[in-house]
Amino acid sequence: MIPQMSRPEMDMLKRGLAAGLLAAVLGALAPAHAHAEGTIRIVEQFGTLYTPFHVMKEQKLIEKHGQALGLDIKVEWAKLSGGSAVNDALLSGNVDVAAAGIGPFLTLWDRTRGTANEVKIIGALGAQPNYLVTSNPNVKTVKDFTKADKIALPAVGVSVQARVLQMAAQQAFGPGKEKALDELTVTLPHPDATAALLSGSTEITAHLSNAPFQDQALKDPKIHKVLSSYDVLGGPVTPTFVYSTVRFKKTNPKTFQAFFDAFREATAWVDAHKKEAAEIYVKVEKSKLDPAFVAEVLSDPQVKYTLTPLGSQKFANFLADIGAIKNRPASWKDYSFDDLHSDPGS
Repeated sequence: MIPQMSRPEMDMLKRGLAAGLLAAVLGALAPAHAHAEGTIRIVEQFGTLYTPFHVMKEQKLIEKHGQALGLDIKVEWAKLSGGSAVNDALLSGNVDVAAAGIGPFLTLWDRTRGTANEVKIIGALGAQPNYLVTSNPNVKTVKDFTKADKIALPAVGVSVQARVLQMAAQQAFGPGKEKALDELTVTLPHPDATAALLSGSTEITAHLSNAPFQDQALKDPKIHKVLSSYDVLGGPVTPTFVYSTVRFKKTNPKTFQAFFDAFREATAWVDAHKKEAAEIYVKVEKSKLDPAFVAEVLSDPQVKYTLTPLGSQKFANFLADIGAIKNRPASWKDYSFDDLHSDPGS
């Protein structure tokens, strides 16, 4: 159970925990031979959309594809929460491959475009809706939230969930009102936010989530869905991406190729083997969830495991419109590696 805290106390605790976690992770992932061919350091976050990563670990696919290229690859994995922490790890050179929402990615792409640290998308982590769920029976739409409500999401203002909420606010309240609900948001990792929402003992009354956490919450009759990111964006969207620096690909071509081939193989395998993928998710995550429940989540007809970006240009246009990024891309291909350019992305 998470004890009741004031907003300042919660914010201070979360900042301290985040700083400590980031320092510990980066300390463990800072080998002296950074950017050496044959080593790859990968950071992930939480949710079933990361199942291709779990399969890559369990089946040692990066190592397999490395050997096919004549390379023995050392793979190092770490986990963080929130795009800001992930981006810091990538920019500092402590990881080689990052995974975060399209919002944090585009912010970093805009910041690094044309520099030695320019980042580009390797592939998507599948199309999957993010649900805004709440325990407040009076909230039917985003217009119904009051100052008594607190909405948890991975990173206030910048995570993909934060940007979805801003898009929904703009649609509900009008142009220039995209940040109307920002003051209600609180940074919490998805597992902690789900626990807080279900406990009913904290200030958290809503959570803009992802699977399986949103599905887990909706099993509780006190929780209901307010909206889906698919509603906000007008259709399927790949909300989370795997990305790296142009420099890493250039200086580590075989390692990059092995990762890309493994990623594509794992993604296709998950899409075709939902039951087995669910079992791997539970095993790798040491999850207490029933594998049958996870398989049900993976088999949702709204979920599609694919590397191809879908709907990312809508996010880019929104961020450019509100001034969150300075460079408006003409196409999704502007911010992705050419390995994807033959795919029908958007």
